[in-house]
Order: sequence, then C-alpha cells, then structure tokens
Amino acid sequence: MGGDWPALTCAIPAIRLGAAASVKAFHRAMAGCADRFWAARFAAAGLQYSPPEVTITTGTDSVCGKITSSGAHYCPEQRTIVIRVMKRDLRDPFRMNLAHSVAHEWGHHVQLLTGVLDAQSALYEPASDSARALLSHRLEMQAECFAGVFYSATMESIKPGIEWEDWLEAVRQADESEVHGKPGNLAFWQDRGYRGGATGFCNTWTARTAKVT
Repeated sequence: MGGDWPALTCAIPAIRLGAAASVKAFHRAMAGCADRFWAARFAAAGLQYSPPEVTITTGTDSVCGKITSSGAHYCPEQRTIVIRVMKRDLRDPFRMNLAHSVAHEWGHHVQLLTGVLDAQSALYEPASDSARALLSHRLEMQAECFAGVFYSATMESIKPGIEWEDWLEAVRQADESEVHGKPGNLAFWQDRGYRGGATGFCNTWTARTAKVT
C-alpha cells in the first residue's frame, strides 16, 4: 500500500479544556479521518477493507475487558477500537497524544485485516517468554509505523500543536513499556512510516532485533 499520495483534509475540531464531550468529538473526527485514509489505501492495493467499530467512553469496561491506564486498546475478535477519555485528557488535552490513541489502534485493525494479527498469534502461542516479548514488540512497532504512514497525509488537518521532531523526542523520552518496547525504537518506526508514507516501510518482522526490542 504505497505510492505518491496527496495530503488528506479532515475536519478535526478544537478541544475545549475540561470538556469530555469535546474530547469525544475529537476522537470521532480522528476515527472518520483514519477510516477515509485506510479505505483509500486498501482500495488502491485491491484489498478488501472494513472499518472497525469505535467506542469512546469515560468508563473502564470494554467489549474485551478492562481498559488499562494507557487509555486505548484494540479488541480483535470484536473488531473494535476502545478509547477511554482519561482525567488527564480533560486537564491537558494535548492533540497529538489524543490523535495517537486513534492512529496506533487503527494500525492494529490494519494488521487484522491484512492477516498479520493471525500470523503473529500462531507464532505467539507456542513461543517461549522471550520470543513472545519479541513478537509483541514487532507487532507494536509496526502499529507505530502504520500510525506514521497515516500522519504523513493528515498532519496538517490534525494541527498537532507540536513540530514533528519535537513529538518524536517526546516519544523517545516516554517510559519503556514491556509490551511495546523501547521508546526510541517506537519513535524510529513512527518516523519511518511518516517519512516513507507507505506501509511497505513498516516491515518490522524482518528487522534486526535491536530495532524492535
């Protein structure tokens, strides 16, 4: 899913400080933008596309379990992206952080539609703990890269309130996640997708281990 693509214009609203309804409206607009973007990419590649369900809540329950402190997750069996509006989002509604909740989880939906999630699951079940950790990191790094591909066409519409290099530095400075891997590598793959502008730049499965741990 590559090619030279023009920018995608999406109407993504401003966020009112302290207003949960405003944050939800932002997420809904981001979801609509991601849906348009990936539908076009799949169509150009001759692949079948269907959008995920998107649930935006202030609670902690979802169709596939409790929502963690990260505030968002993807439920593959239900093909549902669940986003929890956190108190921190109301206190400090940083647009790029909020946008990334949608962009990253949509990356997992793309992985489902293209068979990546099933392939990863087949490898994951019989694997050792260390091999499982590496498989998890490869999956999450690719979702980051897919988010970067999405940003390559939509950043002007998102109006992130931060320069790209500053955003990457913020990603690098984040706490390390056991599931997602080193923040420096997450920033690397996000940037690779952003600068490449196509999913072909996102093959984390053959990347050397040091780039995905």
